[in-house]
Amino acid sequence: MNMLRLRSTIVHTWRGLTTTRHCCVEVKNEPVLDFNPGSSERKALEKALQELKGKTEEVPCVVGDEHIWTKDVRYQVSPFNHSHKVAKFCYADKVLLNKAINASLAARKEWDLRPVQDRAQILFKAADLISGPYRAELLAKTMIGQGKTVVQAEIDAAAELIDFFRFNAKHAIDLERQQPLSEGSSTNTAVYRGLEGFVAAISPFNFTAIGGNLAGAPALMGNVVLWKPSDTAMSASYAVYRILREAGLPPNIIQFVPADGPVFGDTVTASEHLAGINFTGSVPTFKRLWKQVAENLDQYRNFPRIAGECGGKNFHFVHKSADVSSVVLGTIRSAFEYGGQKCSACSRMYVPDNLWPAVKEQLLEIHKQLKLGNPVEDFGTFFSAVIDDKSFARIKKWLAHAQSSPNLTVLAGGHCDDKHGYFVEPTIIETKDPQDPIMKEEIFGPVLTIYVYPGDRYKDVLQLIDSTSPYGLTGSVFAQDKNIIAEATKALRNAAGNFYINDKSTGSIVAQQPFGGARASGTNDKPGGPHYILRWTSPQVIKQTHAPLTEWKYSYMS
Repeated sequence: MNMLRLRSTIVHTWRGLTTTRHCCVEVKNEPVLDFNPGSSERKALEKALQELKGKTEEVPCVVGDEHIWTKDVRYQVSPFNHSHKVAKFCYADKVLLNKAINASLAARKEWDLRPVQDRAQILFKAADLISGPYRAELLAKTMIGQGKTVVQAEIDAAAELIDFFRFNAKHAIDLERQQPLSEGSSTNTAVYRGLEGFVAAISPFNFTAIGGNLAGAPALMGNVVLWKPSDTAMSASYAVYRILREAGLPPNIIQFVPADGPVFGDTVTASEHLAGINFTGSVPTFKRLWKQVAENLDQYRNFPRIAGECGGKNFHFVHKSADVSSVVLGTIRSAFEYGGQKCSACSRMYVPDNLWPAVKEQLLEIHKQLKLGNPVEDFGTFFSAVIDDKSFARIKKWLAHAQSSPNLTVLAGGHCDDKHGYFVEPTIIETKDPQDPIMKEEIFGPVLTIYVYPGDRYKDVLQLIDSTSPYGLTGSVFAQDKNIIAEATKALRNAAGNFYINDKSTGSIVAQQPFGGARASGTNDKPGGPHYILRWTSPQVIKQTHAPLTEWKYSYMS
């Protein structure tokens, strides 16, 4: 368990409730469990998976303490077995969304005035609940509902979510201790207020942890939140919401409101009380929201904060001095873990001609060993089906493009089947044209495209990498030559918000590599770092003078 060392405690009473305020909190990253055969965590997970087998969970909209069902009923299906309806849920309409906004606003002032130490304790408690009694359930729901393997679910729904809650809580407490200078006869104080209005949190399917963070971080800082979870992560998202409530989150602070995307966007951006949008998803959706905010700017009480992470077209650059084994192993994991459905997944690689034969041979050898299947029934599965029919159809078009284009050669994979689940083979493609659309556009699937370049033309390739794609999220440089590493780091300074040297482009860890990118990848607010929570505060500085002013004239006027 991630141990908390708490130094100096203060007893504080808020509305008759006695709590303990912890100062100088030190937290560590949650250990990732191994789930080895016979281990206690594996037995608990297997039991949780068995209990969920074939079951359909009912997930209502939740406004305050009221569980509400509308007539617009939907289902979340398991990606690897789409005959299994994982969750039955309903969409909130505009009337219900506006009800949620009004209920949130009524609770905002009191929540914002609650000491940050008390709000932080809720996240600490939620993290402890996930680390302990609810770990297996949350992992099982992430595996069944989102098609993750054991390790991918553990890294996401347990370790990363726990880290988000604990480190955000620590950063919030630390932030309050950062105060301006006070000199002479006055005292200066910074108060970190929540935003005046509500925050709309729109979360994706691919990380349970992201949903918890998008809603949880603003709430921690004194905001009220409307959380629109992804349709294809409904079961796990609802579990996170219920854990937060069990940990002490009052009603009306986070409203759990599944909704049709455009209906949700239209409703929240039309409200004069919109204070912020916390978003992870596609570029077109984020641009639509931003434009709607701009169109409605004159009616808002404040300028809404807009934070977004929108994916990437992430690269691995390989220099002729690189270690081939590191290149191959890192690329296999980055490109194909969770079926390439990570914003940071490597989807384009640049390999020098002198290393290509060895890189190609090892890639294809490992490719033969990758097991695609049901992650619940077979823990040896490397990755499973892609998330839904829309994703499957999009990737299928890219595979057809690869098979028909004279510039592209499919070296391995290239097939897909949606008879029982949305299965896409891990696919490795070689391109003769580094400007082919498959090297520019985000696919969000298990498709890796490689351009082989003359080894002495690496400078040109660095410029090519920087200019090919509109994104700027993650990227990796593989080289043993230190001068090349320094040169590549300069040339690719703006090409990636998270930059890796001799490591894969995925796997950022909260507090170690705060995550985010710029360009089309988003606003680079770096969740997982200490500055992220500042996005969700509206600081007020208070000056109190202790000695009265006795003269209106300045001394030089005498």
